[in-house]
Amino acid sequence: MRSVNTALLAVAFMFTAVTTQAQENKMKTQSEILTVINTMTKAFAKGDIDTVMSTYAPEAVVVGEPGNPITGDSALRSMFQSYVEAGVAFTYGAHEVVVAGDTALHLMKWTAPQPDGGEASALSVAVLRRQADGRWKMVIDHPSGDAVMAAQ
Repeated sequence: MRSVNTALLAVAFMFTAVTTQAQENKMKTQSEILTVINTMTKAFAKGDIDTVMSTYAPEAVVVGEPGNPITGDSALRSMFQSYVEAGVAFTYGAHEVVVAGDTALHLMKWTAPQPDGGEASALSVAVLRRQADGRWKMVIDHPSGDAVMAAQ
């Protein structure tokens, strides 16, 4: 009976260690993804387009306006620069990150003041992929991901 109890304790310990390691890996991955998002948003606020672009994979698609996906370095730089020049400023809410292997989904609410004194807000939806070098980069970014909810 004693050897059975010892074996059960050993299995329980191993299960706990594996579970703890998996949880630590999940938290590390989520932290890496949030670092990418925070790097992008801080660089955007500073007008640092080079750093903004460094958070996107070369084949990234950004939906700057619903229904108008943009891809390619030059087009994305131009879009981001136009927003910076227009003085667009965002406030960001809570984050949610869901990871499946080398793909991640990031959700976040943003708000921005409008010229009429009102405020716009939307759900930002971004898909990130772990690159060959281990870094995470955005491959799809749809800052108005909830726009489809208002579509007729």
